[in-house]
Amino acid sequence: MELKEQLSGVPGMLRPFKGFLRDSGLNEGDQVVYYGCPGTCTPFIELLGFAVRDLPIEQVYVPYVNEAAAKVIRPVEGVGMQVSAESAVKVDPKVIVLMGGLSMPGVPVTKEAVRGAVATHPGAMIVGVCFMQMFEKMGWVEMFDFDLLIDASINPVRVWQ
Repeated sequence: MELKEQLSGVPGMLRPFKGFLRDSGLNEGDQVVYYGCPGTCTPFIELLGFAVRDLPIEQVYVPYVNEAAAKVIRPVEGVGMQVSAESAVKVDPKVIVLMGGLSMPGVPVTKEAVRGAVATHPGAMIVGVCFMQMFEKMGWVEMFDFDLLIDASINPVRVWQ
């Protein structure tokens, strides 16, 4: 995998994601399934989902790798995209999106468990979205064959009070 381009800000994260999905040959109703940590990854998943809201795909959120707890991501008028209380009928991803929070120390899931979940969906494209080189630091770049990897930076964080 080679560095294709370096962008900045929130659009730098969202535009390549949307472009990849738009150009991936997805058909109406195909699933994009996001695997991530409850709470911390969810807002980023909803942001990514908002960027691709005009594509005719079904978006699904899986907490950690628990596909039995999968939820549909829906548009909410005046708000954006949100993980709904509605369970997904069946997880059948054409695109798997692995969120970087899964790779962070202390998260109750191993990269081997994530690899096992990914392996149950052969042929699905794999997208990684992380911050601050977490996938590199935790050895995920070598473990997963990412079709697209977005590594964003939130540094520095400046706070005034």
